[in-house]
Amino acid sequence: MDDTVSLKGRAAHSASRLAPGPKGKKPRPMFSPRNIMIYGALIFAAAYYLLPLYVMVVTSLKGMPEIRLGNIFSPPLEITFEPWVKAWSSACTGLNCDGLSRGFWNSVRITIPSTVVSIAIASINGYALANWRFKGADLFFTILIVGAFIPYQVMIYPIVIVLREIGLYGSLTGLIIVHTIFGMPILTLLFRNYFSSLPEELFKAARIDGAGFWTIYFKIMLPMSLPIFVVAMILQITGIWNDFLFGVVFTRPEYYPMTVQLNNIVNSVQGVKEYNVNMAATILTGAVPLIVYFVSGRLFVRGIAAGAVKG
Repeated sequence: MDDTVSLKGRAAHSASRLAPGPKGKKPRPMFSPRNIMIYGALIFAAAYYLLPLYVMVVTSLKGMPEIRLGNIFSPPLEITFEPWVKAWSSACTGLNCDGLSRGFWNSVRITIPSTVVSIAIASINGYALANWRFKGADLFFTILIVGAFIPYQVMIYPIVIVLREIGLYGSLTGLIIVHTIFGMPILTLLFRNYFSSLPEELFKAARIDGAGFWTIYFKIMLPMSLPIFVVAMILQITGIWNDFLFGVVFTRPEYYPMTVQLNNIVNSVQGVKEYNVNMAATILTGAVPLIVYFVSGRLFVRGIAAGAVKG
């Protein structure tokens, strides 16, 4: 009997030792000094960037009599979309009173081909530099690196001369060429680093199977490269759509992109300064890159983390 009780006691003791218990670090309190500092900094940064956007939105929804009261932070007492309509279709920039609509379609005609062509060429360049070691590849890559950090202002005058000589100065085609060329170095760097981060065994296995340059590119590299293509797309769309300098230098008034039209509307000296129209025009101009980023932002982060900034 005593032996039975002893065995049961040992079994219970062993079971208590083997029973799973809580593991891992002790959870931190929600309002610890560390959390307060982190979330406080994040809230401050968010407020710093969101407050101007809030002012722009509420101002664009007010009429001029309400704006003259002077309280820029108060919500509109009576919401009106007339400033948005005027900013889009009838705001005046000098002799023209067609708002941002013409500049919007010019920006679309500039951004789409510039983005597609520059990404297509840069992806092929990056693929060749990463996987096909041709003679002079290191020199070519060094030139691209240098080109990526040359200030745009240094190259403006020579490019104006070149475009004038070939008859493309002041045209949309000339501006598309300029954006394509200036986007090439940094995009090539991104694609080269991304393709270098992919398993080399895939490339070698394809070569053993007899696949050539274009077969490997289209059937192996492209299907695995969606994140970096999204990164390149966001960078190009944001840079080209928000560009002002190239748009005002390399085009004529009838081909001005949206940013130049916005500048002309905001700085117009004719009549009363309509702050609600200016705010609506500013939001309309920045809407496209914001939408693109919010739609594909997760893929953007994946592309950066997957090797876009690896040396």
